Amino acid sequence: MSNETIAVIAGETITNADFDAYAENLPKEQKAYLANPQAKQHFIDQMIAMRLFEQLGKEEKLNESEEYKRIMAEAEREILAQIAVRETIKNAIVTEEEEKAYYEEHKQQFTKGTTAHAKHILVESEEQCASIKAEIENGTKSFEDAAKEYSTCPSNAQGGDLGEFSRGQMVKEFEDVAFEAEVGSVSGPVKTQFGYHLVKVEGRTEATVAPFEEVKETIENQLVQQKRNELYQAKIDELKTKYMQEA
Repeated sequence: MSNETIAVIAGETITNADFDAYAENLPKEQKAYLANPQAKQHFIDQMIAMRLFEQLGKEEKLNESEEYKRIMAEAEREILAQIAVRETIKNAIVTEEEEKAYYEEHKQQFTKGTTAHAKHILVESEEQCASIKAEIENGTKSFEDAAKEYSTCPSNAQGGDLGEFSRGQMVKEFEDVAFEAEVGSVSGPVKTQFGYHLVKVEGRTEATVAPFEEVKETIENQLVQQKRNELYQAKIDELKTKYMQEA
């Protein structure tokens, strides 16, 4: 329970609620350990140790030292500034109309280019490549079986399947065939820096624009951050005029 007593230090009762408040400020990676009873007890002991040292500091009047006053003044300055910044940017709100307008003006950002799906067989010589193609064309072997038997590419385990890819991901000679050859056809030999390929085009997907609803959250986050930056910078300029003096 939240009011259960953990310890009593110098007459002050420390409860589970106090620990919960302490744990709330722990780094995110440390909070994950709180579900472990032994780890939680470690953090409780850590909190108690801090409270004990707090009492020691009071007893030795360290809270009256110049160092303490300097640190507290700096902490107060930082906290006050953080709250003021939060108040400055809290009205950074974006409407759906603004989001849709941005979407219409920047559709290129949300366009997925044409992709191709292809399989290939890679060997060292043009002659071997042509011989394998003949086996496939006369029905002696399927493309996939030939890839498993002959191809030196690790994709041989998947029957030569390279999956789906966009332009720029493959070497030009290979890419030209993958994006231009007839779907279902077997092309080659195609020479690249890796050797000689047979290429089977499984399919192509034309360029598409992501629907607004799919990218709405991304646009909102981007525009909100932009507005925050604008509000922040405008306030900085205003405060410089108001408070700063020439050195």
